[in-house]
Amino acid sequence: MKFAVIGGDMRLAMLAGLLAADSHEVRTFAIDKISALRGVTQTSHAEEAAQGADCVVLPLPLATREGVLVTPLSGGLYTAREIFAALSPEQVICAGKVDDASRETAGSMGLEIIDYIEREELAVANAVATAEGAVQLMMEETDVTLCRLNVLVIGFGRIGKLLCHRLRGMGAYVTAAARDYADIAWIRAYGYEAADTGRLEGYLSKFDVVVNTAPSRVLGYSRLRELKHGCLCLDLASRPGGVDFAAATRLGIKAVWSLGLPGEVAPVTAGAIIRDTVYNILSERGAEG
Repeated sequence: MKFAVIGGDMRLAMLAGLLAADSHEVRTFAIDKISALRGVTQTSHAEEAAQGADCVVLPLPLATREGVLVTPLSGGLYTAREIFAALSPEQVICAGKVDDASRETAGSMGLEIIDYIEREELAVANAVATAEGAVQLMMEETDVTLCRLNVLVIGFGRIGKLLCHRLRGMGAYVTAAARDYADIAWIRAYGYEAADTGRLEGYLSKFDVVVNTAPSRVLGYSRLRELKHGCLCLDLASRPGGVDFAAATRLGIKAVWSLGLPGEVAPVTAGAIIRDTVYNILSERGAEG
């Protein structure tokens, strides 16, 4: 098959190389800061990359709020609209975290964009890489072992579940917080200490590390001021995040917001996850990956 990989971070750069290693014809555009990838043709124009491609893979996330394609590995700036103009309705077009404006623009041009981040198989595999990356960050940002550390994980979705599992395996004392009664029941069933996300006041001072995975503001000034001196606050939530970082700065709390952890700590694995998901999408559409 012929693939075009346009824009994106190291995940998509690695994806291009992996597709080529699978004997596909691969052309890239807007990944020009990376030295030549084996078996991959780097092009100077989106039209050149997309011409004749059976499948086009676009970034995760696709675009900024201003409609600019996410291209950290390129010196150029390109709007999502001008990239869409190089594509055709016959192509299978995949992108991650497609915003409403970009989807509407693509639709007006006769293009259907499949959001690969909405696929459960990708979300689960991505959560594994995120959880492992979070453990790595904790080890880097603290001067003690995780064993016997008191850790609070807020949110018990995919990432929360996997992170709690790994932390307990390393000897940490794990408390998980959730809002949903069913999630709290599962937290207890797994043997973790359980907390209600809506009732954390007066309960936060015992933790050495607090990790948020919930995509809503759960750690504002009043809660942050309860954290003990030296507590690490790690936010894994997507924008707008769950931590008031301005308040954390005023309070002298070490707070780290880690977006796109899989691409930072395990770009090859992250690229492979996207590759496998794209293959699944193509298979469902009767094409061979």
